[in-house]
Amino acid sequence: MDHFNYFFHKAALYIKQKVFSVSGKFTVKDAQEKDVYYVEGSFMQIPKTFSIMNTTRDEVALITKKVFSFLPKFLVEVNGREVVTIKKEFSFFKARYTIDAAGIEVYGNWWDMEFEILQNGNVVGKVSKEWFAWGDSYKVQIMNEEMETVIIALVVAIDCVKADQAAASSAATP
Repeated sequence: MDHFNYFFHKAALYIKQKVFSVSGKFTVKDAQEKDVYYVEGSFMQIPKTFSIMNTTRDEVALITKKVFSFLPKFLVEVNGREVVTIKKEFSFFKARYTIDAAGIEVYGNWWDMEFEILQNGNVVGKVSKEWFAWGDSYKVQIMNEEMETVIIALVVAIDCVKADQAAASSAATP
């Protein structure tokens, strides 16, 4: 019975909404408010990068915004391997982005942070908005522990895309 419970155990991690500030630093917490991952952005450098580190401060993922492509593109590397690309598609009306990852699909409204992450058809993670004592957060449920770093990197990358789009929109309005 213990093995059964362990196999289906779901870890929940939390990322504060609107985390990107001038400092570009924030943490991913567990339900007990303990820091599990540290994220640091390099807003003033080109290309923009966001490093995700574990509790021993080893880099486990890197998100890079490619600026010399025709449309914005974000590359997500986990343990040195490129696993996800998020790129803006050409559109006259609303901003459209595509997520390209081998064997990984995102279903739901990822722009509003309400979605599931599937790997080869199986749900490995879920993201939803939650309210906690420390503020509005994204709750990230991890169904497959082996995918935890990829899922966290994907959620942070989506938040990067949203922050980047918001900055571009506000810069475009007079």
